[in-house]
Amino acid sequence: MAIASINPWDGSVLQTFTPLTDEELEAKLSLAATGFATYRQWSIPQRAAGLNRLATLLHQQRETWARTMTLEMGKPIQAALAEMDKSAWVCRYYAEQGAAFLQDQAGPLDVLPDGTVARTWVRREPLGVILAVMPWNFPFWQVFRALAPALMAGNGLLLKHASNVPQSALGIEQLVTQAGFPPGVMQTLLIEAHRVAPLLADARIQAATLTGSEAAGMAFAAAAGRALKKTVLELGGSDPFLVLPSADLETAVTTAVTARMLNNGQSCIAAKRFILHEAIAPAFTAQLVERCQALKIGDPLDPATELGPLATPALRDELHRQVTKMLHEGAQRLCGGQIPPGAGNFYPPTLLTHLPPSARHIEFFGPVGLIYEVADLDQAIQVANDCPFGLGASAWTRDPQEQQRLVTELASGSVFINGMVRSDPRLPFGGIKQSGYGRELGEWGLLEFVNLKTVWVKES
Repeated sequence: MAIASINPWDGSVLQTFTPLTDEELEAKLSLAATGFATYRQWSIPQRAAGLNRLATLLHQQRETWARTMTLEMGKPIQAALAEMDKSAWVCRYYAEQGAAFLQDQAGPLDVLPDGTVARTWVRREPLGVILAVMPWNFPFWQVFRALAPALMAGNGLLLKHASNVPQSALGIEQLVTQAGFPPGVMQTLLIEAHRVAPLLADARIQAATLTGSEAAGMAFAAAAGRALKKTVLELGGSDPFLVLPSADLETAVTTAVTARMLNNGQSCIAAKRFILHEAIAPAFTAQLVERCQALKIGDPLDPATELGPLATPALRDELHRQVTKMLHEGAQRLCGGQIPPGAGNFYPPTLLTHLPPSARHIEFFGPVGLIYEVADLDQAIQVANDCPFGLGASAWTRDPQEQQRLVTELASGSVFINGMVRSDPRLPFGGIKQSGYGRELGEWGLLEFVNLKTVWVKES
């Protein structure tokens, strides 16, 4: 079955690719092993220089690859350009900070019974070839936040990208090659999903990372566990966005629209549940509805477009099924909720309230916001935490005591006070509960896939 790149704006087929044969896949695995054997000998300054060259190429070719992303998955072009810039940033970050993260760490002097001394330290060495299974919603950024630390650590990486963004996947491999990294160090595998599990059992792959759904994460972790391979998983989210009476309401509403509708609503860390104190709920909700309805929907290549199509018809159909189910269970629709006529995988900004309990257990991957009204801070925290996910949380209050409680009590991989949840190359990123485990980015993300080797040397 061919792997196709299809424009979600008009349904046109951009390009098709034939999946790798078993023989071609074997050749790539062999090349990955030999490429890693060469690359692990590169010094840390050499790796940093390679990442800086890669960042330069990302800047130089930003318009080309931003357009590719937009054509393949419908991302508004302005967001695609920003994604290219962020991908370059993470490369520069690890080029600048990697040496500090990878330096040997001195241990205690060990005085032996005969009076001699042993020195100890911990080395941070590359682990090997990492398999990365990545999603379509941020075709470059999702890859680069795994790729940049892997390369800085001296690892190789095999990318199995989502099947609807093959041109982006091949583009990333092309850029790494242009940056001068050894052949095989980073390769794209155009293969079907069912061929991932056997790869995890291959001895040439040392560890793996996946960003995707809960179901995909469970299957991936199970297959990796059978092969005793370490994994990092970044899975779904249903992030709360809490607003309390002391909040700057104007800024909170403006941020709420961006936080929910960013990337056409297709983001794990999008604000999906708006938990509003009853004192401000009517005013906040009215402004939120007005601003969501005012968003410009259209051709994602138009720089003025704020909301483009969903990536595939199946994703739109699933989102609409979820919305319809909520309405049948008693939810009320404030806006949206109807598939518009015409071409393109469009779904309108949709806000639901009076939600059934089942809504807290669903990730709405598209421009759908859920509104909850609460009586006080205790109830706000309870509603926020009553969810199987724990990726990010945003809370809005100018009260220092409320801020402290929110930071302490919200069950989440990150908490942003008076700001939008976002990933940052300098800080660890990841979730708890059904949102996965392990961390990407910062020093923490780099250390996920290194060998922390203890060294003990007796002085003669």
